[in-house]
Amino acid sequence: MKSSKARRSVIASLAAIASASMLALGAGGAHAANTANIDPSKTGSLTIHKYEKPATPTNLPSDGTALTPAQTAGLTPLAGVTFTVQKVNNIDLTTNAGWATAAALTPAQAAAQAASPGSTATTDAAGTATLADLPLGLYLVTETGYPAGVTPSAPFLVTLPMTDPTGGNGWMYDVNVYPKNAVTTATKSVNDASAVKLGDTVQWTVTSDIPNVSPIDGYRIVDKLDSKLTYTDSTVALSNGHVLTQDVDYTMVFDTATNTLTVDFKRAGMTPSGPMILESFPTAKVLVTVNTTVNAVGEVTNTALVYPNVASFAIAAGQPNGPAVTAPVITKWGNIVLHKKDSQSSAALAGAVFSVYPTQADALAGTNAISVGGASSWTTDASGNLVISGLRYSNWANGATVSPGQPGYQSYWLVETKAPAGYALLAEPVETAVTGNDPSTVTVTVDNIQVNAAGFQLPLTGGVGTWALTAGGILVLAGAGLFTVTGRRKRNEAK
Repeated sequence: MKSSKARRSVIASLAAIASASMLALGAGGAHAANTANIDPSKTGSLTIHKYEKPATPTNLPSDGTALTPAQTAGLTPLAGVTFTVQKVNNIDLTTNAGWATAAALTPAQAAAQAASPGSTATTDAAGTATLADLPLGLYLVTETGYPAGVTPSAPFLVTLPMTDPTGGNGWMYDVNVYPKNAVTTATKSVNDASAVKLGDTVQWTVTSDIPNVSPIDGYRIVDKLDSKLTYTDSTVALSNGHVLTQDVDYTMVFDTATNTLTVDFKRAGMTPSGPMILESFPTAKVLVTVNTTVNAVGEVTNTALVYPNVASFAIAAGQPNGPAVTAPVITKWGNIVLHKKDSQSSAALAGAVFSVYPTQADALAGTNAISVGGASSWTTDASGNLVISGLRYSNWANGATVSPGQPGYQSYWLVETKAPAGYALLAEPVETAVTGNDPSTVTVTVDNIQVNAAGFQLPLTGGVGTWALTAGGILVLAGAGLFTVTGRRKRNEAK
């Protein structure tokens, strides 16, 4: 639809130029002929200024003249866009017939008779590319290279020269054009702050721009999940709240063999001319939310691809003209490696049993013990070690570093539920953190005190210790009785 409008606009512009040319050439008098005729000895230049397409039309003039910095303020230049410029054969702009033929051509028709391979130029940091010393004629300009995530502007025709808009009675041999590109950017975020163990939900969201073009010939989002992630489900929405319907506005397919989710927006009625819902909301963003669980320890890095047009579908990620690639986002999962030892000799202690809790309150109350892979308690081995594997890093949440006290920071609380034989249980929970995933690196060391380490000798019923204590008690009591009797006798004698 837009291409037909653009074609009519090009034809109308060329027709106007042709009319102006014919009027100028048909005017009587030597003075008119000297000022209005094309000078065939001249060459022309074409300067292409490339900007991102703004959300709203600029309504700036598009007459071949250079715009001022004030007019282009607020526009974002695009570097790295390559244009191929081809002279269209058999068009003589020094004749009225040549102008009439040029005005009747569409870019597609012109491509069939354009000189090959043509000349190329790539925009610089200011978004500018210039081709100089071009022979006069009609030129087809095609965007043949552009950064990933960019939807190219349609091919267009331009004449060298053009009628000078200042006064309209002369020719402009140095022409400036301002084609604009729709740029699609995309980001990916992760929400894992509420997850603490393998099997908890980790949510990923891909947020992408909608190309500000019409028609949008295709739009695809691909999220290939890391092998450490297990797919659960996903949703697709627009940021403006407009409700989308699966299999009407888009299709969503998850390939279990490759662990890849693909979302394709479709045209109404599955016809090339049917409207696409995205065209109605160019300023909204597409939100694809993917729910997963983590199935193994390690650092899980994920990206997503957003293909803004059909041409990009066949191009590999990272290549020019291809999809936009999100910056990597990471969730981190590791271990607690506990070492148990004698408080005095440092000898390794086997047989100590621990549970782990997500909060101190849970640890004190014995509620909500963390269970990983069906296990909720772990026992130290002969080397005094145990490994609790499959916990989210304490200092990493929602894709960023966090510190104690900040939202998302996760402490873990260890409770000894059974002490090694001859040792006392720990009196309170032990706080620790997960900061790595090496199962051979000890992260927390816990000492145990022997039951009699403080020198306490508890009585043993019927034992020597008990008898000694009992005999001692009797002697004490007897002594006390003797003291009482003697004291009474002395008082009587005094009377």
